[in-house]
Amino acid sequence: MTAPAPPALLPVPDLSALAPVTERLAATAAEYDHSGAFPAEGIRAAHEAGLLTATVGERYGGPGLGVAATARILHALGAGDPSVALITAMSLTIHYRQAVRPHWPEALYARLLADAAHRPVLLNHVRGEPELGSPARGGLPATVARRTASGWCLTGRKRFATGVDGLDWLLVWATTDEPTPRVGTFAVSGASPGIEVTHRWDHLGLRASGSHDITLHGVEVPAGNVVEIAPHSTAAEQDNRAGAALHLPLAALYLGVARAAQQYFHRFAQERVPANLGHPVARTERFRRTAGEIALRLDAAEQLVFGGAERVDAADDTYAPEHALGARVLADRHATEAVQLAVRLLGNPGLTRDNPLERHFRDIQCAPVHAPQADTALLTIGERALETRSAQHERAARPGKAPA
Repeated sequence: MTAPAPPALLPVPDLSALAPVTERLAATAAEYDHSGAFPAEGIRAAHEAGLLTATVGERYGGPGLGVAATARILHALGAGDPSVALITAMSLTIHYRQAVRPHWPEALYARLLADAAHRPVLLNHVRGEPELGSPARGGLPATVARRTASGWCLTGRKRFATGVDGLDWLLVWATTDEPTPRVGTFAVSGASPGIEVTHRWDHLGLRASGSHDITLHGVEVPAGNVVEIAPHSTAAEQDNRAGAALHLPLAALYLGVARAAQQYFHRFAQERVPANLGHPVARTERFRRTAGEIALRLDAAEQLVFGGAERVDAADDTYAPEHALGARVLADRHATEAVQLAVRLLGNPGLTRDNPLERHFRDIQCAPVHAPQADTALLTIGERALETRSAQHERAARPGKAPA
């Protein structure tokens, strides 16, 4: 039997030195936003700082950072360039899940990490489809995996493959064509023949995230590249409670965008001196009150997100998945409201493309779009709240118990 490969030697990121990375990303964010090109320079900066592999488990030679550290990383990257942050988030989430519950083929994951020790290696789940929409709302993929002599052959169309122009591995969700269908996740090399990228991503925000559509034309996948495969289920494939904690770092990403907008708002207020005032508008009651409203929203949201993430890492069993879902809903609301307040007060300058606030305003609109969206999250939260209350009534109604 061949001995397993030794763990890759991956860098340990310095979370106290994230500010220079934010600055490096911010320096190119406007250019990539304008062109919509893949943000290669920002991804390189994240790699050089050890951020792309920060959640790789210690058993694999990685730092093994948890949810709170991931939230801090994405907050910093989001303040610099949220497109880079979102592409990074996809890889960090996949590595974190592997650290918590190993499910990748050992040889494939070892090969991936050996590459990641020397260059940026990007991963992402590719699940959405034109007919299916978001998997968070249930349903099964139309993409078909057909058995071959050497593995599988994938055919189908996918939407919103974030970072696809730079992905090393696409984790494609597909249904097998077996007599008794199964649903699986197949690791597809980004360099595989038969992958057609349709560059139709022309979005309001996160324009450099490159969330293009792809078509799989009989893409061959070796048998050893099956990450997960399970029996067909008529139930929704996406459990919105499972992995809810990983929505906290995603919320932190957009709070980073809002903090960048706040920073510009403060600078504008200090530098803008109208002739009729003779002093900076920062001294006016109107600007001071709005600054307070913005700070209130962002401070409260960060307490929810970072505090919740620390409770997840501490394995606090009183912190339920619904708490994480709720924190993300509130954080997204606060972040979008904070940026809107800044834009509204600045007026025309806030919507002018020659300053970053207009870009932050566009980027923050993407916060509520990620699955599960607010209505789905609130349904999950509400169902559990009613179940809990019903259980309390049942216990109170038992013999010898007074009703609550």
